[in-house]
Amino acid sequence: MAEHFQSSPPPFTERVRAAEVVLRKTRIEVLQVNVGKLCNQICQHCHVDAGPHRSEIMKRETAEACLRFLADSDIPLIDITGGAPELCPEFDRLVRGAHALGRRAMDRCNLTVLFEPGKAYLPAFFRDHQVELVCSLPCYSRENVERQRGVGVFDRSIEALQLLNDLGYGRPGTGLILDLVYNPVGTHLPPPQAALEADYKKALAEDFGIAFNRLITITNMPISRFASFLRKSRKYEEYMHLLSEHFNAATLDGLMCRNFLSVGWEGTLYDCDFNQM
Repeated sequence: MAEHFQSSPPPFTERVRAAEVVLRKTRIEVLQVNVGKLCNQICQHCHVDAGPHRSEIMKRETAEACLRFLADSDIPLIDITGGAPELCPEFDRLVRGAHALGRRAMDRCNLTVLFEPGKAYLPAFFRDHQVELVCSLPCYSRENVERQRGVGVFDRSIEALQLLNDLGYGRPGTGLILDLVYNPVGTHLPPPQAALEADYKKALAEDFGIAFNRLITITNMPISRFASFLRKSRKYEEYMHLLSEHFNAATLDGLMCRNFLSVGWEGTLYDCDFNQM
């Protein structure tokens, strides 16, 4: 493989130096809390290696410590992630606690968790606590979603989005934020975000009457389960080369590890969720 990529781009550190950007922490604006690895899905690209078989999950004392820290800070947003964060028994406590403190709460939701046993209350709970939703929908095509996430996931995701729309999520003037997340299927980089967002909005509105606020495109990280997939398919070096040759200095100011503080399910602190994994 090394011979195949003889003209490899310079390392990341050299690129950053050339861009004259100093990668240091800025003001912490987000407390991101990873409540564990339990999930009702097993996704090919998952950097957490989450799934139904995982037992790592946040305990009450850790969740309460997170809320005490939030109360003692001026951090405006708690970003709750997992796994499927809603499967953690402490999820509701974190949302209620943040709401009581007057802070914004964000949930990184996979949509299908709304149909898990005992979770039918979640859409109204989200609305009542003004939870900002960032929901995974890797494509507006059934074929692509099911190839990445399994048969039936697309239809349940669409049904969940329609339920949220009925409550006002993603609708103008409600203040209920519904963002979607696109992850590429396979060893590709995401297309330009604005153009893909327009395609998503057109397809979802025309086919299902679904509205949402914005689309966020994410490049798959070559760690954990996705790294295993790359190695098994003998595409790890190829993918690393692809990332390197598409280095974009314009993204450095917005790197999440600069203004995030990440808390692991057991209470350890990290720069961000990706460094945690």
